[in-house]
Amino acid sequence: MARIKVELPEQFTFSTTIPVRITDLNYDKHVGNDTILSMIHEARVQYLKQLGYGELDLAGVGVIMSDVGIEFKSELFYGDEVIASVAAGDISKIAFDLYYKLEKRSGDTTVLVAVAKTGMVCYDYAKKKVAAIPEEVAIKLKGSSQS
Repeated sequence: MARIKVELPEQFTFSTTIPVRITDLNYDKHVGNDTILSMIHEARVQYLKQLGYGELDLAGVGVIMSDVGIEFKSELFYGDEVIASVAAGDISKIAFDLYYKLEKRSGDTTVLVAVAKTGMVCYDYAKKKVAAIPEEVAIKLKGSSQS
C-alpha cells in the first residue's frame, strides 16, 4: 500500500503554539490522530486571522476543506506544546493548499510530530457552490507562500 507523502515548502511564514490539553489524550494517554487534525484546524484559523480573514469570510467567500493528508511522526503527551507552522501554496482560481508542520521541543531539540496538507476550496455558502478566490486574498496568500 502506498503511503501518503507530504512535500513541505522550505519556509513557513506563520507559527503559533498550541498546548496539549488533558482532553486531547486518548485511551493510551497520548494525543490521538483526531486531535492532530483539530490542531491543524486551529492553526489554519489562526493563520487566516493573521491575514485578516476567517473561514466563513475570506473577503466575501468562505472556504471548505476538500482533502487532507497527514503524516504522523512522533507522539504528543499532556503538557507538550505544539509549534504549528503554516504556509500557503498551489494557489489556483478557486483553491489553494495549506501546508502544516507540527513540532514540539524536547530539551534543546525540536521533534517533528506531524506534517500535513489541506486542500482548501473557496465556497459561497449562500449559493452552495464553489467560488473564485478574491484577488486580494490570492495576493495575500501568494505573499505568504513559499512556492
